[in-house]
Amino acid sequence: MTEPLIGRCLCGAVDYMADAEPMLVGHCYCVDCRKASGTDHGTHVGVPEAAFTLSGEVKAYESAADSGSMIARNFCPECGSAIFSRNSSMPGMIFIRASSLNDPSQVTPQLSVYAASAPDWAVFDTSKPVFDLMPEGGPQSALPS
Repeated sequence: MTEPLIGRCLCGAVDYMADAEPMLVGHCYCVDCRKASGTDHGTHVGVPEAAFTLSGEVKAYESAADSGSMIARNFCPECGSAIFSRNSSMPGMIFIRASSLNDPSQVTPQLSVYAASAPDWAVFDTSKPVFDLMPEGGPQSALPS
């Protein structure tokens, strides 16, 4: 295994560690991820919940995704930094926001989803799979074995 994934919020009130290899790293261009990130996409790092430890208090905002799954987006209540999310259709996983990692170069996105929702000025890495919507079976089903 590589080094643990370590991150924190902007003000330092919340920090975390994930002591596991990422199960999934992807860009999402859905409207909700765009609005939550303040840019054209969100980059999510899926890790086993059992390997994730959190220090500090977070606040969660829960909403329904296009799929009908409930997404709980957790953020620092002091500075507003996005930290991680949970997806009701993927129990046992935490989705760390790559932007909160101390060293984002530890992860490499493997695919992009909801490209049809991206603004015209978005740039896609076409060397990786790009899906207009969510692949049937979820993002993990679209990764090479």
